[in-house]
Amino acid sequence: MGDAKNTDNTDNTGNASQSALIEEHHTGSMELDHATQFHADYYDDGITMVTVEDGLDYILAPDPDDLPDWLTEAETEGRTVIGVPAAPVYMAASSGMDLIAAIGALDAVSMTSTAAKDWAIPEIRELVESDAIHYIGKYRAPDYEALVEEETGLAIESTMIYHSPQVKEAIEELGIPVLVERSSYEQDALGRLEGIKLYGLLFGKEQAAESYYKKAASRIASVDTDSIRETPSVAFFSVNSNGSVVVRKPGDYVTGMIETAGGRYALDGITDEEDNALSTMNMQMEAFYDMAVDVDILIYNSAIESDLNTVSELTALAPQFEDFKAVKEGDVWCTNKSVFQKTTGAADMIVEMNRIFAGAGDGGMEYFHKLR
Repeated sequence: MGDAKNTDNTDNTGNASQSALIEEHHTGSMELDHATQFHADYYDDGITMVTVEDGLDYILAPDPDDLPDWLTEAETEGRTVIGVPAAPVYMAASSGMDLIAAIGALDAVSMTSTAAKDWAIPEIRELVESDAIHYIGKYRAPDYEALVEEETGLAIESTMIYHSPQVKEAIEELGIPVLVERSSYEQDALGRLEGIKLYGLLFGKEQAAESYYKKAASRIASVDTDSIRETPSVAFFSVNSNGSVVVRKPGDYVTGMIETAGGRYALDGITDEEDNALSTMNMQMEAFYDMAVDVDILIYNSAIESDLNTVSELTALAPQFEDFKAVKEGDVWCTNKSVFQKTTGAADMIVEMNRIFAGAGDGGMEYFHKLR
């Protein structure tokens, strides 16, 4: 018997199949080791087609106004065409700015939705302070006139834009393509970091992106979990202004970092009744107390709430923390503000977590500090 035919209009990768005409010009696909939120296919004439997991399709083209004949109007329908290398760019996805810096493409970024005071990465903060990168307002209320005056070639948004869909529509009505990236939805740190390859495509820096990713992956692979005698239980959290505890959901890339570094996420059994796509959820202090009072190590997330430097500052948020094993034994840590803006630091964060779990001290750490 002959091979069974594919009758569901999908190819063997599970992606929607292209027409026979497009397939004739297909030259290969991007190799991805861990990233799941996008994929890319290469075609003749310098064309790359990118699909982001939310269903948005993009055509990256050297000249978006002069597409090859084989890309007919029917083939481009429903796909956003982006000229590459992209410039000038409005960057509203703050976690991606660090990836752009890593591949040497910051000169292509003209605007941001994050004010200088809110940047924890000195290099970016200085560029915004000097107006080399213009702050044009929050992502939900950008300066549209500035976007037009800059002759913006691309707007890059995070999924936060879906809270203000009218903004995305308004930017597109100005003739500016909008790409929504989903690196925050990756379930492990390497998947999130591999998003650098998408930025490599957008800015014509594929080799730089591949090189950076390989070095970081090698550094993570070298983490020595054998140095930890007993796997510590770890809770990663913050306390909001309402007194609720904000924790990472199981399967989130942060919990994956904890496990890669040799720890065990102590809240692995929690479930979110709201069943939304957010990577965090709120717990009542009583519930958090029951699950985390005996954990070995507490890590406070300063990226969401205020930075902490002392144990007394933690217990001032909720006196129940005085009962926690980690507080009594002096194993309470806090993230530094750059943790979530500095996406390229994933490898070093895991290395530092490994040091924490192995009880190797806190000297010279960039991403964590111990509460005294």
